Amino acid sequence: MAEKLTLTRPQKAAAILVAMGKPAAGRLLKFFKQDELKALIEAARALRTIPQAELERIVGEFESEFAEGAGLLDSADTMNTLLNEALPPEEVNLLMGRGDATLGQDNAKPVWPELEKLDPARLAELLAREHPQTIALILTKLSSQPAANVLVAMGKPLRGEVLKRMMTVGPVATAARQLIESRMREILRAEAGGKDVSAGQTRVANLLNELEKQQVDEVIRDLEEAGSDDVAAIRARLFSFEEVPLLSQKARVALFDGQATDQVTLALRNAPPELAEAVLSALGARSRRMIEAELAGGAEGVTPEDVSRARRSIAAAAVRLAQQGVFELPGAQAAA
Repeated sequence: MAEKLTLTRPQKAAAILVAMGKPAAGRLLKFFKQDELKALIEAARALRTIPQAELERIVGEFESEFAEGAGLLDSADTMNTLLNEALPPEEVNLLMGRGDATLGQDNAKPVWPELEKLDPARLAELLAREHPQTIALILTKLSSQPAANVLVAMGKPLRGEVLKRMMTVGPVATAARQLIESRMREILRAEAGGKDVSAGQTRVANLLNELEKQQVDEVIRDLEEAGSDDVAAIRARLFSFEEVPLLSQKARVALFDGQATDQVTLALRNAPPELAEAVLSALGARSRRMIEAELAGGAEGVTPEDVSRARRSIAAAAVRLAQQGVFELPGAQAAA
């Protein structure tokens, strides 16, 4: 009778991963922590041929089912293959002890304060390409306000996944932290090098959204006459109070929900009937009656600057909601 093998828990886990094959094991490897991956590698190195009967016993311990197959051979080589196909080369090198010695140096300029300088919507767009676990780790390194702004700018499904992981983030291994910091520096270099003009377009749009509509139209005409390729992208990020009627009813309700009645009243001073009705129809009956009564009472002491400031404030709220994915701005709909 064959002698029963005595295997450690990491060796058993390595045996099962190898038996699962590359596609399934590759997907699972992404969810292991850095120290767990190292333990699996060391365990796989110590494994040799595992008879089928022993493999079945191991599988039984994990209470899972396996298809028929032969015993395991060359476990270390197979584990290396799985890692190489599931993880980036630099991460595999670090796990295998082949990392670049320069990665261990902490004398580089801190990357997190530089990330916080990026536009939150742009940073959210860049991070959306990363795994939710990586995003969670990154946001825990940012200050509270910048991290919150980035979360708000993310799509709801991704935001939920990231928040869930942020609640369980523990201490991060030095190698993992250095990998993430290296990736973030690549992003900053790309932004500084102008490889993506989206951030610049957002900055220009934010500036234009502070102007009166007439001024914005004039600047846009100047850009068109200058032959700028960014006009359509900038238009998609612009919004003025006068464009409220172009929003859907659902979008208008979302925009004016929570807006102070005195702010809305101020913004509606001397507004055209169509614009006033578009706003009032998005309000509750009580708020509408209050605002209509205020408007009918005259505008003593109200200056044009007060009206403009109230309208810009509401327009800025619309831009923020659009960045959060609550609705699309009319310019974005036209560009689609």
